Amino acid sequence: MRFFLPLVFGIVGTAVLVSLGVWQLQRLQWKEGILAEIDMRMLSVPVTLPDNPTEQDHEYVPVVVSGQFTDREINVLVSVKGVGPGFRIVTAFETDDGRRILVDRGFIPEREKALARPAVSAVVTGTLLWPDEVDSFTPDPDLTSNIWFARDLPAMADMLTTEEVLVVARQTSETDSPVTPMPVDSAGIPNNHLEYVFTWFGLAVIWVLMTGYFFWRQRRPAT
Repeated sequence: MRFFLPLVFGIVGTAVLVSLGVWQLQRLQWKEGILAEIDMRMLSVPVTLPDNPTEQDHEYVPVVVSGQFTDREINVLVSVKGVGPGFRIVTAFETDDGRRILVDRGFIPEREKALARPAVSAVVTGTLLWPDEVDSFTPDPDLTSNIWFARDLPAMADMLTTEEVLVVARQTSETDSPVTPMPVDSAGIPNNHLEYVFTWFGLAVIWVLMTGYFFWRQRRPAT
């Protein structure tokens, strides 16, 4: 009987860890399916901007909008590998049919923040996006310096008096744009499930080895 509880503990612990590994494997397959669907959607032919786009039905849909960048913008602090710190430029955009939306034009280095980016007409091809970047740890924007720490769609729309619609530019018709586009890419969508699979299955193996070692020590003759 003295081995019964340790044996149950070892079996139950292993079963729990293996079940968590299997669950993460299922989540991995689900996430890869979602990413494949997103890739297919982003590679589809761009359409005109829907009248009432929603996150559920239109996120990652490629669109084409024609109109004018205004001189009102929001600067979102980011860092680009190999370049360093800088800002995403999110600008109020007035379409030819009278709508006012947000366009994420892309990246500028930190040293170019103070440069003027005047109003200019353009045709923008990009992707509809509802960023999920704000949490309880995100600082409030520094409105005096126009420095934001995340793309907060409702707050940005309120600040620039636009619809809560964001197009992330892939390319524009501008001949000499001061901003480098940072298009949406599914590679930037977190998918850590494979790492979790190895973690849980690895812990299950360690649990089995520790249980076996315990019984080996208990059955080992005293010296």
